[in-house]
Amino acid sequence: MKKPIVFSLVRDQSMFMTAIMSLLTFLSVLALGVALSIGTGVMRWNNQWELFATVQTTDNAKAEKTEKIITSNSDKIESVSKISTAQMQDLMKPWISGGSVLKNYLPQMWEIQFKTKDDLQTVGKQISEHARFLTHATALKSSTSAGWKMILMSSFMLILTLGAIGICISYIARNTAMLHRRELEILNQIGASDNFVAAQMQIIVGKISALAAGIGFIAAAPILLLILSTAHTARVGLMSAMNLSGTGWTTLLLLPVAIVIFAIWVTKRTTINILKHS
Repeated sequence: MKKPIVFSLVRDQSMFMTAIMSLLTFLSVLALGVALSIGTGVMRWNNQWELFATVQTTDNAKAEKTEKIITSNSDKIESVSKISTAQMQDLMKPWISGGSVLKNYLPQMWEIQFKTKDDLQTVGKQISEHARFLTHATALKSSTSAGWKMILMSSFMLILTLGAIGICISYIARNTAMLHRRELEILNQIGASDNFVAAQMQIIVGKISALAAGIGFIAAAPILLLILSTAHTARVGLMSAMNLSGTGWTTLLLLPVAIVIFAIWVTKRTTINILKHS
């Protein structure tokens, strides 16, 4: 036999709670999704460029020594490409006007991909004695740093949103207890335990939270897909590396479940605290 629920929320109160929880769940999923996608982008970005380096020199004698070092370490190099003068001029077109003598001072440059990080460090130490050796990871460090800052901001927003959920649930539980003060007094007189009363409140909050969590997730998922699609249109840079793996989507799916469990726990703690001080 199904046990009757002692308490119930009025229609307006139920709709208000559902709307608030849906909005907060939406913001939570969105914040976590952005943090996870940027985190994936940062890791892919680092893995993509950590074995690449650029070598530059304007001295012809040093350029010959540098090229010999590169050739002698071919077993440690995956690929090497020397940038031609024509390519350098194309790269520098925005800064070099036609007929400018600056083109005579363009450096000789190589783009090198190493097989391992140890190979990069070993060969880089040799080349650094004769030319400028710049790893792509170092050159792109500012982009990576910006990515981590965005992750921290998204995580901070997630924490604030979860805090807001806790406050809202606590307020709703207190408000419901005030509305049903008469029922609480009757239950207290007939000897009902605090856990029984809290369980009745948890049933109400749990149902509403589950509905709101589903609505919030369904609303957030298309927005996240739109953000990722927009980021991929950049084609280059850190934004283009943003992505959500299967594990990421699973984590996002578990977040609404965690929010429902959190809401039920807050309801129990708040209700028991009210009963002890009533």
